[in-house]
Amino acid sequence: MEQVLYDYTRQDAQGATCTAHAWAKVPPALPPAERARTVERIKALLRERDAMLVAHYYVDGDIQDLALATGGCVADSLEMARFGRDHAARTLVVAGVRFMGETAKILSPHKRVLMPDLEATCSLDLGCPAEEFSAFCDAHLDRKVVVYANTSAAVKARADWMVTSSCALAIVNHLKEQGEKILWAPDKHLGRYIQEQTGADMLLWNAACIVHDEFRGLELEILKREHPGAKVLVHPESPRSVIEQADVVGSTTQILQAVVDGKADTYIIATDNGLLHRIRQLAPGKTLIEAPTAGRSATCKSCAHCPWMAMNALQGVLACLEQGSGEILVPEPVRSQAHGCIDRMLAFTASHPGSLAKPGVVPHLGSA
Repeated sequence: MEQVLYDYTRQDAQGATCTAHAWAKVPPALPPAERARTVERIKALLRERDAMLVAHYYVDGDIQDLALATGGCVADSLEMARFGRDHAARTLVVAGVRFMGETAKILSPHKRVLMPDLEATCSLDLGCPAEEFSAFCDAHLDRKVVVYANTSAAVKARADWMVTSSCALAIVNHLKEQGEKILWAPDKHLGRYIQEQTGADMLLWNAACIVHDEFRGLELEILKREHPGAKVLVHPESPRSVIEQADVVGSTTQILQAVVDGKADTYIIATDNGLLHRIRQLAPGKTLIEAPTAGRSATCKSCAHCPWMAMNALQGVLACLEQGSGEILVPEPVRSQAHGCIDRMLAFTASHPGSLAKPGVVPHLGSA
């Protein structure tokens, strides 16, 4: 079966999948006085509604700070899933993209899950339509289906395993040791990296993250020459030409920890620049340089920041708490079917804590 590469520059009938549409929906920054009032109002509503704010590293820094100040969570998608499942709050406000809200609802069907903007989606989710993916699976029934977290509930419902970038290597290696062949979706760069590191028999779906896909190896090589002492930290959703120059390849949390624990003064970082906010807080003495993308302004779609993550703003957090807007619903039987692959991942990571990738170490390069 022919693999599918989604055209991210083409609008669908509603225009909701176009990156230009997403950038147009990014709310303006609030003036300082209004921002302070909004933050205080959100804090009060979180208490009144028995709600907790869960934020991804890539969203606006104000939202990250608010989540931490109110006892919530700022994390990668794996820890967001754990936190939302285990926290006692009756309502979860998930600041991120839609698949993160769906994952929270799948794991906690009894909780109300709200998002600042339901149109905040993901290019990998868009690049793996459920019907086409199901047909792809039907054509390869001899393979275990492993999907990345960045997929819809309907795609997860067809999967045997869900993984995040924190645990993908360990889980795929586990399946390989059991003699399993794997059907992987959706990120082609991450899939290729895992295939090369584990030697597993993997059939790859063809999609990419618009942020990481735009990092360029040649430009990175030039930047490295300008900063010879810098360590290069790369998310595995990036192209091979970028990963090959990395000192550390890892998830957002692993990249963050590599800076905090690292001895170098300067780091070139190839992932969404939203992560730099938290890194600067935890490693204030380090110099952080964004890895170069394909271009700037009109010549790139993301310029190292996800337009759908950028749609998350304090205004949206306030609106969903005041009005109950942005509620995530995952119907049955999709929810129950999707729960299995997520629960399997969480059980594996809980029982194999030492198997997860360690920040600062790259399998093909050694210690950073």
